[in-house]
Amino acid sequence: MPDLSAHLEGRHFLDIADLSATALRALLDDAHARKAARLAQGEKQGKKKSKKQSKGAPDADAPLQGMLLAMIFDKPSTRTRLSFDVAMRQLGGDVLILNRGDAQFGRGESFADTAQVVSRFADVMMMRTGAHDNLTTLAHHASVPVINGLTDFSHPCQIIADLMTFEEHKGKLAGQRIAWIGDGNNVAVSFAHAAPLLGFELALACPAGYTLSASALGSHVVQCDTAQAAAAGAAALVTDCWLSMGDDESTKAARQKAFAPYQITPALMAEGDDAIFMHCLPAYRGQEVASAVIDGARSVVFDEAENRCHAQKAILTYCLKE
Repeated sequence: MPDLSAHLEGRHFLDIADLSATALRALLDDAHARKAARLAQGEKQGKKKSKKQSKGAPDADAPLQGMLLAMIFDKPSTRTRLSFDVAMRQLGGDVLILNRGDAQFGRGESFADTAQVVSRFADVMMMRTGAHDNLTTLAHHASVPVINGLTDFSHPCQIIADLMTFEEHKGKLAGQRIAWIGDGNNVAVSFAHAAPLLGFELALACPAGYTLSASALGSHVVQCDTAQAAAAGAAALVTDCWLSMGDDESTKAARQKAFAPYQITPALMAEGDDAIFMHCLPAYRGQEVASAVIDGARSVVFDEAENRCHAQKAILTYCLKE
């Protein structure tokens, strides 16, 4: 396979593990700064024109004016689609969408060919897919930056928003304990990648057979035998649905039985240190989380969802601006 990296204009965003601690810190700082600037811009416009700023209005600096983001959806999406679309518009750029059902890669065209074609039309690509190899193949053959919008292996964009949300509510991450309770899935993997870079402890409580692979575990990651052990002293309790996209539907009953002791309940929240509750959504009340928790005062799930936009803005500018 030829090495096309020399032709890349910008840089990819494929996994948290690819970043240095300095780069990850800079992404978070930029996400915070862009959110603050957006709020200030809205307040200024509100006072001047007596009306709220429209959500699609460009930021004052519009750093990606004239640039085009191609979003490639090999899997369904709500928050990823919304946040990248709005983020690119607020940065001054525009978007185009390629869905599996109406693009040729859905009929068997290779992702290598797709990458080379889309690179001729777009300045940056975001891909949401299943197999991680689909993403790395696209990135290898693209001559523009490629962003991981989700794969079965990892979900780095979600983690930028999650860490940003944590810092808004609980302060700097270094020395803090975050409890991941439930399925050791792609979101958990990206949390594990971030922990050593930012100096927080990730306490994992996953049922047997559903924990992270040995390759995803590392320093600052502690495996716990029970949900209560992981939650003890944690500043945040985080979970995800018990059956993710791509999981075999026939395993649903077995998963529900295995995960039942890992539901986030008010009693489990009380084990933490004034803990907040986080979830990437969609959520299933009465399964991975009790309604009293996700709809309660310590839940920040909709702040997380909103922060996906600010996180995507930081990621897009990281990829496209030197």
